[in-house]
Amino acid sequence: MPTLKKRINVSLPEDVEQALNVLAERDDVPQATKALHLIKLAIEIEEDDVLNAIAAARDTSDATFVSHKKAWL
Repeated sequence: MPTLKKRINVSLPEDVEQALNVLAERDDVPQATKALHLIKLAIEIEEDDVLNAIAAARDTSDATFVSHKKAWL
């Protein structure tokens, strides 16, 4: 049966496979579901790191401050 979801094949080292299995069993979900959840979390963390780097670069002593109301117009 065709699916609209993208499928990927990933080769896991034995220690990662074991950890994924333990986490999936703990949460009572299939390994693929747990892997997807962990990938989504990793993407969020990466996004946060990028946004933090942008904010840190902008946070200087001569930065121009904008009010919350004006920023979200």
